[in-house]
Amino acid sequence: MREKLEQRSFLFTLLLVSLLFGLVLKPFWGAIFWACAITVIFSPLQHRILGRIGHKPNRAALLTLLICVVIVVLPVLFIATSFIQEGLALYQRIDQGEVSPGKLLTQVRNAFPLLPDLLGQLGINLDSAKLSETALAGSKVLAEKALTAGQSTFGFVVDVALMLYLAFFLLRDGNQLTELMVRALPLGDDRERMLFAKFSEVTRATVKGNILVAMAQGALGGFIFWVLGIPGPLLWGVVMAFLSLIPAIGAALVWLPVAIYLFATGEWLSGAVLVAFGALVIGLADNVLRPLLVGRDTKLPDYLVLFSTLGGISLMGVNGFVIGPLVAALFLVFWDIFTREFNGR
Repeated sequence: MREKLEQRSFLFTLLLVSLLFGLVLKPFWGAIFWACAITVIFSPLQHRILGRIGHKPNRAALLTLLICVVIVVLPVLFIATSFIQEGLALYQRIDQGEVSPGKLLTQVRNAFPLLPDLLGQLGINLDSAKLSETALAGSKVLAEKALTAGQSTFGFVVDVALMLYLAFFLLRDGNQLTELMVRALPLGDDRERMLFAKFSEVTRATVKGNILVAMAQGALGGFIFWVLGIPGPLLWGVVMAFLSLIPAIGAALVWLPVAIYLFATGEWLSGAVLVAFGALVIGLADNVLRPLLVGRDTKLPDYLVLFSTLGGISLMGVNGFVIGPLVAALFLVFWDIFTREFNGR
């Protein structure tokens, strides 16, 4: 009796301490998650480096991390800096009245007189005053986000530093930590190894696949905006890259309204070129690359990738584009184990 009481008390205390430890780490969850993702993605490279330089884990982890910084972190920082600069420039033009979103939308309304009725059937009221106010507020949001990002540079740099610091130790000691968790978790060693393997597989496929798709769509979108002479091609290219994390419709949320505006202002050729390029080239990058790079490697159906990505982003922000499909894949693995081992099928 006393032994059972002690055991239950210990398990309760263990759970409580674990929850408290999780709360202590809550401000750094993003950095911890991306450190794990970097470790999973670059671990094959680290194994190749170990094969060349011998059993020198510190040196191999450091070299792997340096390669990661050069090919991932520095380009992202450069693009983020350029994005902030262009966002602030747009904010200043709007604030000084050089750009009038209300006037732009009025041109669209005049060019497409059936648009108010069509949107009215969908419950969207295009009252002129409200339209101008909404357009002005919405147009400033992006620039204000860029301003906020510029002001929080210190916090961002700290998060990146913590991520790289943790990634070094995970690269160096990842195998030992995995074995320690396999011994500690009471799920069965074979099941735990299967779950860890699935975690690595889905994380690697989702991060690499979605980032490659985002880079492709953002680059293509920025390129066509530059060719057509649309202001801020880098800014809108980065926005399209972020929105392309939403499967199927992401980048179109930028280029389609711009195409409508071009038609409304009489630039029919530019509008037609943008629609054709957006639907055939930018859309093709999503329809072809995403199933190949994400769906195939994660072994998830396309519809499940779509819903889990959207759900993950809505719950957890930008981290959700990885966590959503990861949760979906683990859900399927758990049910597969249950079906095989507990139902005997």
